[in-house]
Amino acid sequence: MSEQVADAVVLKAVRAQAELHHAYLLGLQLMVANHHDSDAIEEWMFRLFRQQHLDKFLSSFDKLGLSGLPDAVACAQYHVLSNSIGGVPVEYMEESERKAWVRFRYPRWMYAGPTVCGVPVGVSRGFLRGWYAHNGVSLGNPRLGFVCVSEDMTGEYGFCGYFREFDQKLADDERLQFARDELPPRFETVRPLSPPAEEWNEERLCKANRNYAVEYIRNALVKLCEVIGVEATREIGQRAARLIGLQYYQQTAAAISAVDGSVADAAWYLATMLRGLGDTAVIQESSGVDEARVTQSALRIVRGMEGNDRDLLLSCWTELWVGAVRSHRQLMDAEWRLQGGNGIEWRLYRRN
Repeated sequence: MSEQVADAVVLKAVRAQAELHHAYLLGLQLMVANHHDSDAIEEWMFRLFRQQHLDKFLSSFDKLGLSGLPDAVACAQYHVLSNSIGGVPVEYMEESERKAWVRFRYPRWMYAGPTVCGVPVGVSRGFLRGWYAHNGVSLGNPRLGFVCVSEDMTGEYGFCGYFREFDQKLADDERLQFARDELPPRFETVRPLSPPAEEWNEERLCKANRNYAVEYIRNALVKLCEVIGVEATREIGQRAARLIGLQYYQQTAAAISAVDGSVADAAWYLATMLRGLGDTAVIQESSGVDEARVTQSALRIVRGMEGNDRDLLLSCWTELWVGAVRSHRQLMDAEWRLQGGNGIEWRLYRRN
């Protein structure tokens, strides 16, 4: 395979990784909603989105060219630009320097497909409290809040609202407000916003989209553990991952032109997908036809993590690939063991 063709295949694997990790997040949401009460999932979403906010919000301002804008305008533009990089369609309209609207268009990234029918409204309340209500705090502006006029799961016209700089300092419970009777102005004069094309080429956008989904999974499992405990998180995280791997094997295999055939074909699929994360993955020489081994190093999924959080994430995330291998026409399975300080050895083998 030529270097150019190999690069093209890896870029396809980058896109496939974005889809797979996105699906894993949705599967986790549905499984948590099915096994725990609405308060638990709202608290989980609050913690997840607060962490995402603290990790990404201020650090991205200069990259997106938002420094120096009025706070309400900058916040609205931030959500349009950052979400567009992650492949999420959002519209923006500036009503004044102190009031700027955002409207998320369907299909919603957070609730793709029928998922929107299966998650409770607490999911949106959690991310509104976790991220949107904290923008003013992060910017050091105690008068900045977010007003939500429509949500997703309530069957209105989608998630819509505005950032507003009020005349007075807001109390903690005033940073997020609801105004069901307020309609947005007509979005006929929508100002298109997009990241600079010269800086955000196709490859960079694909990798950003992948990183967007992967970061949610990294934080989602850690924050879920804080709400429902380690063992409950491990059980749900592993089962959801395995189901998503089983369900999405055909889709991801088609994306990278993998063959649903032998154990060697499964090893090629696994190694190629892992390279789509930016990891190093090497297929080891094998003398048999019923077994193959892949060594993986760099491990982007746990980069910068250690201790119990790292162990939990690995124990859940690896089930994506166990599920994908088990989804092949030939009955086969996958085992893994840690190799060195930052590597995994995978063993794929026939079961019949």
